Amino acid sequence: MSRSITGARWSRRRWAPVAVASATTAAVGLSLVVGNAAPALAANAPAAPVVTRAALDPSLVAGRGAAVAFAEQEAENAVHNGSVITGRAAYTLAAEASGRKAVQLTPGQYVEFTLPGAANAITVRYSIPDAPTGGGITAPLDVTVNGKNKKTLTLTSQYAWLYNQYPFSNDPTAGLLHADWWITECGCVPQYTDPAPVIATPFRPMHFYDEQRLLLGKTYKAGDRIRLTAPAGSNAATTTIDLLDTELVGAPKVRLIAANVLLFGADPTGRRDSADAFDQAIAFAKRFHLSVYVPPGVFQVNRHIIVDDVTIEGAGNWYTVIKGSEVALSTPAADGSVHTGVGFYGKYAEAGGSSNVHLSGFAIEGDVRERIDTDQVNGVGGSLSDSTIDGLYLHHTKVGMWFDGPMDNLKITNSIIADQIADAINFRKGVTNSSVSNTFIRNTGDDGLAMWSDQIANANNVFDHNTVQTPTLANGIAIYGGTDNTVSNNLVADPIREGSGLHVGSRFGAQPFTGTLAITDNTTVRAGTYELNWNIGLGAIWFLALEHSIDADIQVVGDHFLDSTYNAIMLVSDWPVKDLYTISNVHFKDVRVDGTGTSVVSARAAGSASFENVDARNVGAVGINNCGSFHFTPAGSEFSFTDLGGNDGGGTTGPWFASWELPNTITCDDRPPVVAPPAPSTW
Repeated sequence: MSRSITGARWSRRRWAPVAVASATTAAVGLSLVVGNAAPALAANAPAAPVVTRAALDPSLVAGRGAAVAFAEQEAENAVHNGSVITGRAAYTLAAEASGRKAVQLTPGQYVEFTLPGAANAITVRYSIPDAPTGGGITAPLDVTVNGKNKKTLTLTSQYAWLYNQYPFSNDPTAGLLHADWWITECGCVPQYTDPAPVIATPFRPMHFYDEQRLLLGKTYKAGDRIRLTAPAGSNAATTTIDLLDTELVGAPKVRLIAANVLLFGADPTGRRDSADAFDQAIAFAKRFHLSVYVPPGVFQVNRHIIVDDVTIEGAGNWYTVIKGSEVALSTPAADGSVHTGVGFYGKYAEAGGSSNVHLSGFAIEGDVRERIDTDQVNGVGGSLSDSTIDGLYLHHTKVGMWFDGPMDNLKITNSIIADQIADAINFRKGVTNSSVSNTFIRNTGDDGLAMWSDQIANANNVFDHNTVQTPTLANGIAIYGGTDNTVSNNLVADPIREGSGLHVGSRFGAQPFTGTLAITDNTTVRAGTYELNWNIGLGAIWFLALEHSIDADIQVVGDHFLDSTYNAIMLVSDWPVKDLYTISNVHFKDVRVDGTGTSVVSARAAGSASFENVDARNVGAVGINNCGSFHFTPAGSEFSFTDLGGNDGGGTTGPWFASWELPNTITCDDRPPVVAPPAPSTW
């Protein structure tokens, strides 16, 4: 298997949904009609800035997620004369927006934000249309402060807009990539259907958003007004603004005693390739026991920089940018890659791996515009033991960081990963005693954070105090097998399709779960996507027994599930294996459920779980939807619920843990109607 996300891995995803519940036609090259558009209400905009975290009042997620240096402001809360779009249906601009809302501008319209604190830098999350035949367009966005000091960003959709079935296409006019796959839209397998259905194009548009950063050149104070305007002459029919992050960036870091890459011929203007200069600086630093320093500038690097026993420091990820083009290889590499690109890679484990590598304080800007799973075009990769990664900004690579073990003791901290074609971070194959903490992730094309025990179990790893927002495919955080791992104090918001907020899966060839899996003190919001192949809604946290039974000690303690689109909790086995694999030994304690579109718990497998002090409110359907493994035996459901006390609250149908549902009463409503819950509030 290649050292990447592979086709073999995804061949096992064919059961998953890849279709829209309500098809929305994209006018590619013009705009995408999405959600429910509403006129601007600028006169009613708040006088003070509204700062949020994952589009929530920060008090609702205090102590959870990454502590970041920027303040998030949603466009729909700002002054504007555009139109608000909203909705959760996959394949729409609204669904992929933070908070499931954004402001759409036509040329001449604006959004204006009030600074909540001093700032000298901004990040704009936006979407503009694709070109009619794909490949993206560029369009201007004017930035002014207090009506003056205009700067113009050049927005692009070259890294957005994917279509079709996995592994997706950049061509909006393309026919089906897999005519032999089940298609939800027609309820058929087109290749074997006579007459073959006509599939409208563009088919399944997705991955609409991108972000850009801008240093403003001076520090502005709280109360100053930043206006984003789609100029009257813009060639983009619509410019959708999702949010603005504002930040006070400190001075660049200077390291005087180091192997400065400039001394080895690196070009800080980005006009010449600096890869060889980086190699020479690394060799010199190792010889004389120095660190490598990369000063402010943009450095062109179009291949992997191999790292082992070396420290590489930048001046800060706003100042030091290492940027590269994706380069086609004349012949495929041994690992299956057909392209290379900018990235810092440890040696592969099979070659002995790398250790004592320390990367900090720089940005990596890639050039990945399509998903080719055999390609090694990740920001950081290989095998890194006894190493640290701190304060990086990774953008436009395939995967931000993908590690292939066996490897041990890697610590990732204080980083930002945005606009990836696939995962943000994946620990694959025997990664042990490693962690990701205080890292912010937005707009991935696959799992935000994943531990994948492929061939060899991962063990003793921790994902702690991270924020994952708007994964356009799969899950915010996913654990595939392994031993004694922990997911704690994270914030996951707005998953879009074929996954949800938190996922525990026996799938993709992963080793079975053993020991204890601790899922503690996490918060999900607006999670629980519609599984379009099964035609059911998933839980904000969901367990899937697809290739093995799940029977390790799983502790779900102190978690909060807010505004779940469907269920808060789901335990499921796929239909072909529902009589082979079970889910048991799962324990829920001190959990809060604030708003579900349907049930608190949906059980669609054989097995058992215990519940203690699980409080729920604003529940849209019966609290427990217990289908078991669908045999409906006289003895009751094959899934049993153990009440350890303190399971309070519910919704319009009564207490969520009603006595008549215990211990294993069948309460199966396969597709209950969805009742949209109110917005989360203080408990």
